[in-house]
Amino acid sequence: MVATPADRALANRYTEEYAYQVWWLVAPFLFLVGVTHYGSVALRKLFPGRQERTDVEVDGRMIRDAGSFRRLPLAIANAYRVLAFRTTFTVGPFSLNLAEVALTIAYIVALFVWSFINTTSLSGGKFELVYYINRTANIACGQLPLVVTLGTKNNIVGLITGLSHEKINYMHRMTARVVSVLLWVHASSRVWSLHIKYIQAGVLAISALSFLLITSLRPVRKAAYEVFFFLHFVMVLCVCAFSVFLVGGYLHTNVPRVAYWFWVSFLIWGLDRLIRFIRLIAFNHSYFGFKKGSTMDADVELLSPHFVRLRLRRPPHFHWSPGQTAYLIMPGVSTIPFEAHPFTIASVDTTRDEPLGEAIPTTEKEALAETEPYWKELVFFINVHGGFTRRLADIAEKGGNVKVFIDGPYGKSPDLTGYDTSVLIAGGSGVSFTLPLLLDGIKKAAAGNSNTKRIVFIWSIRDPRHILWISETLGAATKLAPQGLAISIQIYLTGDSAFQQWDDVSIKSGKENDETQEKSRSPSLLEDPAVQITRGSRPNLKQMLQEEADFTEGRMGVTVCGSQSVAAAVKDALGFSIAGPSKIMKGGPSITLYTEAFGYA
Repeated sequence: MVATPADRALANRYTEEYAYQVWWLVAPFLFLVGVTHYGSVALRKLFPGRQERTDVEVDGRMIRDAGSFRRLPLAIANAYRVLAFRTTFTVGPFSLNLAEVALTIAYIVALFVWSFINTTSLSGGKFELVYYINRTANIACGQLPLVVTLGTKNNIVGLITGLSHEKINYMHRMTARVVSVLLWVHASSRVWSLHIKYIQAGVLAISALSFLLITSLRPVRKAAYEVFFFLHFVMVLCVCAFSVFLVGGYLHTNVPRVAYWFWVSFLIWGLDRLIRFIRLIAFNHSYFGFKKGSTMDADVELLSPHFVRLRLRRPPHFHWSPGQTAYLIMPGVSTIPFEAHPFTIASVDTTRDEPLGEAIPTTEKEALAETEPYWKELVFFINVHGGFTRRLADIAEKGGNVKVFIDGPYGKSPDLTGYDTSVLIAGGSGVSFTLPLLLDGIKKAAAGNSNTKRIVFIWSIRDPRHILWISETLGAATKLAPQGLAISIQIYLTGDSAFQQWDDVSIKSGKENDETQEKSRSPSLLEDPAVQITRGSRPNLKQMLQEEADFTEGRMGVTVCGSQSVAAAVKDALGFSIAGPSKIMKGGPSITLYTEAFGYA
């Protein structure tokens, strides 16, 4: 059916208005999440004290009081956490919690409702092409600033909402995929016009975007991360270039104000790059001749066949919080100039507070001096896979060093000071995330800046030699703990029998079958009563978390960093049986979970 001028005029008005109306849903939602986040942070700061209780201990277990209706809001909040963030749906390699599923469905429904509502012509024809052909493209283009913002490192959405990098990354991929589908809906109505130049440019742009999305799927990223990184970098530039042609084509057909959304996206992307460039210059100024002195040369050490430790001197003006990440650029290792890879900082920035060691006797400061890298240097534990990390491991095996550009810090730092009990769970190199939190928690408790009464550190590893990474640091750190802070360090050796050659007094520090290699004692850790080492089994996380909840009064924080399976196990453990409304109403602790699951999610 041929569209009348009146239909075209009405369709053009809808096309322009509806792209803005979508933002009237997105923007208030982000604002609401931000208010909720900062509101909860403010409440924890204003009311840090524990709740009055009448619990008693009987036969080694805590018998809770009868509860009170005053705890109803707390019970509702914990029920929401369990339902929204710990109830997961798994399909193949993909795992989403209920909040992510609901957000995805709501976003898809919103964009498609605005795309196809009011598509009846003035003569009564249903779903007339003239009403949605350009509207789908304009709504998709209107969401490009959001897609680009969610993909930047200096992310205003993360600042407003307090969401972690992992969650922001998921939103970036989800919105990009929905936008791509809408663009293909638009393109499908133009297939008979492929002989026209600007139509060809538009299809090429959408094809480039689709190829970019396909290469960003988890199986592709897991199989060849460097290929994904290269394609993502190059294809983003291609998509931006092709999009200029697409904008020109839309302007040629008089689609109103489409170019506006692209230029906003370009400005956001350019601003992020400018900020990153300025930070790169500021933190690596000695490379660029602004100041004489030693450059940021990093020492790399092969701790085991699968792990590298990288250490470099902290730039005087570089500050970070426990759990944050930094992007490392190593021109001598990478194949692409200024190829940046994110790694968690495994050390603590002591320049923000009083110097470490002033809270303990002088006789124990000598022990802390041996662990100085973890307190004053930038330390990274890098899991060796292939490509970039494999080349870095080869350099470490030869005993060399590398030049490093550093960009950061990025990410959210969990605040443990408001919890009565803090449980830190790590798998393998996830100790990079939990170790700084443990050290920072002990330091703040020693300075009287924390309400924490108990810290539990759980680490699962396959190779006993990995304990040598942090044995001296942990042993010295436990000496900082004040009398009112209980420390429990539980290490689980889960590897097969080839890695179970363990002695209760010492660990092999060299390679297997090397009879000349002496055994390295670590009495600061192995003889510490706070340390428990279990061989040949994995931690029963549900039972352990249940026991900690039984003896916690007030608030309990659980932080986990490990594989997707470890994160899923913790989420499953902290279900209704431990953190449900009935438990809270009977006096159980309010439990908050923070996950940092590494992998290719």
